[in-house]
Formats: sequence, structure tokens, C-alpha cells
Amino acid sequence: MNPHTLSDFTVKNNLNESVSLAQYAGQVVLVVNTASACRFTPQYAQLQQLHERYSAQGLQILAFPCNQFLQQEQGDNAEIQQFCERFSVGFPIMDKIEVNGARADPFWQWLRRSAPGVLGSTRIKWNFTKFLIARDGQTVQRFAPVTSPLDIVGSIEALLKS
Repeated sequence: MNPHTLSDFTVKNNLNESVSLAQYAGQVVLVVNTASACRFTPQYAQLQQLHERYSAQGLQILAFPCNQFLQQEQGDNAEIQQFCERFSVGFPIMDKIEVNGARADPFWQWLRRSAPGVLGSTRIKWNFTKFLIARDGQTVQRFAPVTSPLDIVGSIEALLKS
């Protein structure tokens, strides 16, 4: 089977339990690769603001810690979860994964192919790359790490209304 929607994937949460992404069918989903020691780490606070403002309207945020960029996420899942408490994170922090290379998580392989970056590149360039997925489970847009989560409010609101 060639997965082509969010619902086709199962990932691991930070307790190493399987999570079917089909549970988010019909919701707008913002997926982010995160790291605790990155200059973009303060975006956790902005992601939490989005979670508080839009979760009741159908926005789900999923954070996937990744240690592939200058080893900026060296902790284990428990340490990462504890770190995220600094930002009062209320959205799911998933299992630490790889987003590039031969061991890239299949969900992230799909995201990369579904929404290529600049000049058609599928590679994730850095921590806090964001993917916004519409209610139908199709990837809509990729946002660069430098893009503040608060700067994509317009895109989120448009999808929540559709």
C-alpha cells in the first residue's frame, strides 16, 4: 500500500506506544520536528498558544523531536517531555525520530514528498520545519523553521473554516 493521507500512518508516542494518525481524520493537523537546544526552541510557546486558541475548533499539533541537526535533541523521551513542561505544552510530544536519511520515519518521508521545500527539495533543512495538513488528510503546506507558528494563523484559520 502506498500511503497518501494522514490516516494511513501509525507512529509512536513518547511512551513508545503505537498511535494511529487516523484518530486525527477530519482535523487540521500541524506537524513539527522539534529540538530542545535549538535557537527556534522558543517556538514551543507559540505552538502552545495555537493549541490553546484553536484545539477546540479542530486543530491538532503533533511534535516530533529529532536529533539530526547539530545534535540539538540529545535527551530521551522522558527528558524531552520534562523539558517541554517549561512551555506548558498540552499537545502530544511523539517519539524521537529521524526525518532525513535511510532511517527517516515513513510518516516524515510522506510529508517531505507531499510538500517539497524550496526548489523542490524534499530534505528537511532544520528543526521546527512545519507541515499543515487539511481536514481531508492531505498535506497542504510546508513552513520553514524561521516561520513563526503565529505567522501561519491565516492558513490555519482558512483550513479550520473549510
